[in-house]
Amino acid sequence: MGITSHKATSKFLLLVICAGVFGWLFDILLLSITCALFGWSVSQLIQFRRLRDWLEQELETDPPDAKGEWGDIFDHLYRIRKIRRNRESELLSVIERFQQFSAALNDAVVIIDQHNNMQWWNLAAERLLGFQNESDLGKPLFNMMRDPNFIRYYQRGNYQEPLLQPSPHDGEIELQYYITEFGQSEKLLVARDITDLMRLEQTRQDFVANASHELRTPLTVIRGYLETFLDQGGLIKPVERAMQQMQQQSDRMQSLVEDLLLLSRLDSTEVAMDEMPVDVSAIVLSVAGSAEQVAEGKKHTINIEIAENIGMMGREKELHSAFSNLVYNAIRYTPDGGTIDIRWTCDANGSCFSVTDNGPGISSIHIDRLTERFYRVDDDRSLHTGGSGLGLAIVKNVLHRHQGTLEIDSTVGVGSCFRCVFPLETLVEL
Repeated sequence: MGITSHKATSKFLLLVICAGVFGWLFDILLLSITCALFGWSVSQLIQFRRLRDWLEQELETDPPDAKGEWGDIFDHLYRIRKIRRNRESELLSVIERFQQFSAALNDAVVIIDQHNNMQWWNLAAERLLGFQNESDLGKPLFNMMRDPNFIRYYQRGNYQEPLLQPSPHDGEIELQYYITEFGQSEKLLVARDITDLMRLEQTRQDFVANASHELRTPLTVIRGYLETFLDQGGLIKPVERAMQQMQQQSDRMQSLVEDLLLLSRLDSTEVAMDEMPVDVSAIVLSVAGSAEQVAEGKKHTINIEIAENIGMMGREKELHSAFSNLVYNAIRYTPDGGTIDIRWTCDANGSCFSVTDNGPGISSIHIDRLTERFYRVDDDRSLHTGGSGLGLAIVKNVLHRHQGTLEIDSTVGVGSCFRCVFPLETLVEL
């Protein structure tokens, strides 16, 4: 375009010079230049009108025939049109492939803008969530997703753990919701059908609950007879020693059965429905008091820090079980003479119950799997300490039901810190 502009300027100057020379020779200088400029202006207006008419056709026809700089302009615009058409064709192809890809997905995908309005969704969202292609477009998400648990999960902003809920369109379908933030506070909602997995999980839970329940009666009988025989005395040493070992193992099995039953109860409901204001300070003091008695033989130093008059909404028995599991784990795995710090603290972001010890620590390769059921960092150490491998699974389930998260920091040879973090909205002033 720079060369074209230079040529046009040169031609215009040449026209003015020629008109000036002609007018000077015939003594009509002003008239000659005026006529030349008028003729040049008329020709430019004609070309400009041809350009306007062609632009009004949105460049759909071939460019008008023209020479010189106007021909260059038409050709340049024609090349731009071809490039634009090629790009549009490529974009349309990408959009078509994306639509085919999204239509083939079994998972529902919904794009939500910064104002929580639904901007787009795929065909699976219509089937799983009940969205309609035209009438619901641009409407607020909460017009369709009205469940209070979903709204609380969405507004909380912590999407590390997915949400499990029945479909708002069909209660027989169990969905797993994932939310990812992108752009300027926009969100991508993905809902996955896990009905078959939930049925398998329910079968497993029922089996564990039934088996654990059925084991209680024979265990009670065995433990009763063992206690009777040991209380009577007069047993020969080998038999007495065998009886004592049998009693220890039956006690351990009893503890395992109780943990399995507790996990089954926790699995039966997603959130705590009968929440009440809980005095967490009293729970911490109770757990710490029991811990000091257990740790007396190991000569542990237990330090306690409590934020008084601050409680939370929840279920006292479940929170007591979670906190005691963390404290007893610290006592169980910290060598004799160790230090254990128990804290209940609050700040502007929420509250935190933490247990810190200076025990052997845990390698980072095990951290992500610690809350799995029956997972053991060291089988020999767990057998020696009597751990069931269910304690941290219970803690995770309890925290999930109370909107909390479990954070674990540990360094081999230095110690470990387990933190139960609860959001600010769960706190209450006592």
